[in-house]
Amino acid sequence: MASIADNSGNEAALARQAAILTQNPSAERMLANAIRALTIDAIETAKSGHPGMPMGMADVATALWTKNLKFDAADPAWPDRDRFVLSAGHGSMLLYALLHLTGHDGMGMDVLKRFRQLHSPAAGHPEYHEHPAIEMTTGPLGQGLATAVGMAIAERLLAAKFGKSLVDHRTYVIAGDGCLMEGVSHEAGALAGHLKLNKLTVLWDDNSISIDGGTDMATSEDPLKRFAAYGWATRRVDGHDFAAIQSALNFAAKSSKPTIIACKTIIGFGAPTKAGTAGSHGAALGGAEAEQAKAALGWPHLPFTVPDDIATAWKAVGSRGSSARRAWLKRLAKHPQRAEFERIMAGKLPDGLADAMRDYKTNLAETKPKLATRQASQKALEVLVPAIPELVGGSADLTGSNLTLVKGMTGASPDNFAARYMYYGVREFGMAAAMNGIALHGGLIPYGGTFFVFSDYMRPAIRLAALMGTRAIHVLTHDSIGLGEDGPTHQPVEHLASLRAMPNMLVLRPADAMETAECWELAIRNNNGPSLLVLSRQAVPALRSDANGNKSARGAYVLAEAEGKRAATLIATGTEVALAMAARATLAKEGIQVAVVSAPSFELFSAQDASYQASVLGDAPRIGIEAAVSYGWDRWLGPNGKFIGMTGFGASAPAEILYEHFGITEAAIVAAVKKQGV
Repeated sequence: MASIADNSGNEAALARQAAILTQNPSAERMLANAIRALTIDAIETAKSGHPGMPMGMADVATALWTKNLKFDAADPAWPDRDRFVLSAGHGSMLLYALLHLTGHDGMGMDVLKRFRQLHSPAAGHPEYHEHPAIEMTTGPLGQGLATAVGMAIAERLLAAKFGKSLVDHRTYVIAGDGCLMEGVSHEAGALAGHLKLNKLTVLWDDNSISIDGGTDMATSEDPLKRFAAYGWATRRVDGHDFAAIQSALNFAAKSSKPTIIACKTIIGFGAPTKAGTAGSHGAALGGAEAEQAKAALGWPHLPFTVPDDIATAWKAVGSRGSSARRAWLKRLAKHPQRAEFERIMAGKLPDGLADAMRDYKTNLAETKPKLATRQASQKALEVLVPAIPELVGGSADLTGSNLTLVKGMTGASPDNFAARYMYYGVREFGMAAAMNGIALHGGLIPYGGTFFVFSDYMRPAIRLAALMGTRAIHVLTHDSIGLGEDGPTHQPVEHLASLRAMPNMLVLRPADAMETAECWELAIRNNNGPSLLVLSRQAVPALRSDANGNKSARGAYVLAEAEGKRAATLIATGTEVALAMAARATLAKEGIQVAVVSAPSFELFSAQDASYQASVLGDAPRIGIEAAVSYGWDRWLGPNGKFIGMTGFGASAPAEILYEHFGITEAAIVAAVKKQGV
């Protein structure tokens, strides 16, 4: 077996490569060699990168982009373009070379020369927002494939609503061996097969090489058989045979199932000694190897030079879709749903939303319902779902517990995408990744539910959403020891601290029905990243009778001021706010006046100015109350603060017993205030 330190064992790959290179290069091969040459030049200049995959998959990518992929380089945001996802994101030079060669603005040769440098759009891995033709951030293996499933779902949902005259495009993925080893490929593949997402095609770079060496060191499965079992169509082709690749792509276009095509390639194709080895995966080839590779490819040109005939041919590829785009624009201009289509694709919320939520909150102020915040979330959704047609819900097999389904929502199925609800199955990671894809596609706002503790399964996709600034809303119920008898495996204690630590994350833990409505408003309007609604299983009393504005929008606010000088400030979140209010009433009877601050979002509160924070926190001793660990609370409690919460895992018992057992009680709060010396 070959390893990264040992390039032996690649005799068969080199022999196959030699046989290909002795043939007269076709026009397609010369187009592909432009990708290989630019890859070599950029990586040698940067002295780092991953040349193996772009060099190996250049032929496959050339076949796809020149004949099948529907796009127009003049408008990379064209809503009906095909989506192209480079799941094997380490091979980013493949994408950058394609964008450069096809004439996309913002990916000129000067950018390629700054590959992997600070502020370059040609980052080490493709980064969403760095260039409009980069559909998503990739690099964490498997997530591109899983997110593409969401893009394909979005296409089907929107096509069912607006018709094929406006929405009729495909989603293509280039994935590597590592992508298919990752567990999320199972979740995503099974979901796509079940839903018969026939406009999804995965091009698997079947090069049998991983970083440690040959893939046979770690796996002996046949991924095509696995995907066939999921309900996919499969094909196996020579990844350097243009006719075979084209035939497989044509087959995929006619398939009634999603298709995976195993493209047998030589990693580092063209490299004289490193081709077919792990040595070409993740490091520059080196001067001599690079020069010899370009010579073997018949590429005598200076670095970062593409001859005119090849450059012209590639530019023609970039404009190949212009007539299709113009025809689409004419259809859009005449379409009866044009205004609605343009609104949702622009991400603009519908008129009437603010009025609907204002009326709902007025009703809450009058009725003061005692509800679990998960129930309050469902009540809010009963208002939001009719008001926002693009809102698409779902759950990872916990619909009845998360309360994410409301009247009027139909579940999507292979035969019906005129729907607004997704049954994701027990696939939390796959769900979160698909939600990212739905959001990235445009035109829809996804939300999905599971138990808060299972955010552990979703974390990589949530992190990627935060990195990309993707609007995905996670409804995370059963948020603490308050879920009771299911015990510590299901009781999140460290999760709030962990997710609050993640940049660009909006964590919302409301205290009652009014705050839940406000937090839903904030999540819907947060179009710069993911939002997490952290909700209770157990019921909480109504704590507010005012419906004006959105107090949760500032992250924390004084829910109840002290009747006179503050002896202490009680700061709580979620279900523990009610405990703080009960303690305040008990202390007042003893002549001890304290204020209660509700803090549904640390992120929003930290964004407020210092004067507002000071007015909320006050100068009196501070006591934090949350049924979770204390990490992250020090900032708000100060050096002399006291925290009442969890110091370890939970236990199995009824909720009220657990709160007593772990000392998160009204009596404990009262005692803590008195211990401060008031």
